[in-house]
Amino acid sequence: MKILQRITLAVSLLTLLSCNASTPAPRLTHPNIIFILTDDMAMGDLAYMPKTLKLIGQAGTTFDNFFVSISLCCPSRTSILRGQYAHNTKITDNELPGGGFEKVYALGLEKSMLPIWLQEAGYQTGMFGKYLNYYPYPAGPTYIPPGWTDWYSPVDGDPYGEFNYTLNENGALVKYGDEAKDYGTDVYSAKAIQFIQRSAEQDQPFFAYLAPFAPHKPSTPAPRHAGSFSTLALPRPPSFNEPDLRDKLKTFLWKPPLTEEQISKYQDQYRLRIESLQAVDEAVANIVSTLDALGQLDNTYIFFTSDNGYHMGEHRLPQGKNTPYEEDIHVPLLVLGPGIRAGTHIKELTGNIDLASTFTDLAGATVPDFVDGRSFVPLLLNEPINEWRHAFLLERGKRPQPSQELDDDPVSTASGPPPSLLETPDSSFDNVPLIYIGLRTDEYTYIEFDNGVVQIYDLKKDPYELENFSSKADPKLLAELHQWLSKIKTCSGASCRAVEVQP
Repeated sequence: MKILQRITLAVSLLTLLSCNASTPAPRLTHPNIIFILTDDMAMGDLAYMPKTLKLIGQAGTTFDNFFVSISLCCPSRTSILRGQYAHNTKITDNELPGGGFEKVYALGLEKSMLPIWLQEAGYQTGMFGKYLNYYPYPAGPTYIPPGWTDWYSPVDGDPYGEFNYTLNENGALVKYGDEAKDYGTDVYSAKAIQFIQRSAEQDQPFFAYLAPFAPHKPSTPAPRHAGSFSTLALPRPPSFNEPDLRDKLKTFLWKPPLTEEQISKYQDQYRLRIESLQAVDEAVANIVSTLDALGQLDNTYIFFTSDNGYHMGEHRLPQGKNTPYEEDIHVPLLVLGPGIRAGTHIKELTGNIDLASTFTDLAGATVPDFVDGRSFVPLLLNEPINEWRHAFLLERGKRPQPSQELDDDPVSTASGPPPSLLETPDSSFDNVPLIYIGLRTDEYTYIEFDNGVVQIYDLKKDPYELENFSSKADPKLLAELHQWLSKIKTCSGASCRAVEVQP
């Protein structure tokens, strides 16, 4: 069956289900919105966050197919705040020339972003934790991006290590030390709760963006959680230390099988990752209890997700991200809020570029025409929909030379940020220029690498992506996917939403 025929059938079924569904929930005017974004959290990590699973997942809804277009921190976070694919934000990396805060600042992207759109709709907006890689350089340690009512983000020290860092607290520089009370996740969540309380007292709707560094390397747990998962086993799915990489020829064949020493290191790091997430789990519970005490729980939406996924030995890869495989692009998304049926699951393809449109839709605001994503509020509130996307773009393009986009850039990076503020390098592809473009559809992951290699995986039959069947695939299927990709990879604004629906 051709892709178009399958899509037509799917749309018909979706419309039929929508017509027969229960009455949509009424929309609230200016509900509060809380957005919790972890750093490098894998899909499976969620299993060890029981409070989050119970208070948001079981009490709300779980998105089964939520993806990031680029599995890397700064590109993903920029896409979230702008509602655009990376080929439109021009942020494709964590540092210059491809990305980082320096490039976001130089290109003026902050002049039209989510917090501004929400402020214009009457919202108090608060940022707590990690912003964009390399922030605040070169803008200066007291710089606050436009659109934020309250701002608490690290500007110096070792925020990735969770201790001994300096925060920009609404323009004042405040140092934190190495005592238990200085633990980063606890500090950010406490600031967020104070912001929630102030906003509620002022009877103003609010948007709180809580962005802890956990479970990013070095994955430092709170002292109270150190050693709490000391016997936890490293997951070993079928793709772990993949025995046969011949189907991935010219892309992964150079990777030898993982050694016992490597696996032992991953085991230790995995336990630290899970331990570091326990403070995040507690933060979620504290936020929910605060909202309940304030009488705001029934007027607040809480979104929980990650900026990208993470692999630890799958396909023989060292721990890291930045690939087009499920481990890296498929991330959790849980949503709790008024009108959302408890314990439900949403199957439709959704992604990080949709969050800005969704938040503004809930707030009664509008997004600029340049936004690529779509609001998934109709999915949350069981409203009828006529069509939905059937393909989501995966992109990891060539790194531009500095002269390509920043010739007239006023930014000077001579001093540069301290090393402790930088993203830990991903060793998965050392000495290998991994460049690709691809599609994640309802059925397939289709990838075109820059060296001419094509990979396609049937996710219904092969969810762990063990067999690239491009050599055996129907040429018509490959041609359809290639043509579809050629349209999506250059889309912008409304054209993205149109071409994602069908080839």
